Amino acid sequence: MTISSRVVRFAEMTSTALSALLADDRPAAETELGFPLGDEFFTDRAKWLWKYRLDQLTQDPSTFGWLVKLVVADGIVVGYAGFHGPPDAAGMVEIGYTVDPPYRRQGYAKAIVAALLERAAAEPVVRTVRATISPTNQASLATIGGFGFVANGEQWDEEDGLELIFERPSR
Repeated sequence: MTISSRVVRFAEMTSTALSALLADDRPAAETELGFPLGDEFFTDRAKWLWKYRLDQLTQDPSTFGWLVKLVVADGIVVGYAGFHGPPDAAGMVEIGYTVDPPYRRQGYAKAIVAALLERAAAEPVVRTVRATISPTNQASLATIGGFGFVANGEQWDEEDGLELIFERPSR
């Protein structure tokens, strides 16, 4: 089964880039990252994420490589994605992804999930991949369909509210 015909790659987001995004300094962020960025990178929701990830990176520099990354397709930034952190003691990682609105409904989200799963599978310590999604987010619920995720409960997230928990083996 073909999940998506899109091909994406990830580019690391540095603490310098995250700081520039938080400061609404588009030229500095784009210079640091080497790509033009869409407006989605400068929303209040994105800024919450940039602050959270910058704090994680500052507290534990070893998280670099696991956190948020640019998603690039054909030389264009189509969104951002990554893991909520490195694998926990049980070998679980949680994925997160956002597609910039001009690129939605074009197969990028499925390509992103496939790439995140590939990255997780390449790490021997990772055993489980988790996705948490609002029960009202039909697009994301559809996106993880076909990837073998199984419902595994629900949780309350202070930022996002009620989320359904889905998990699957990393390999």
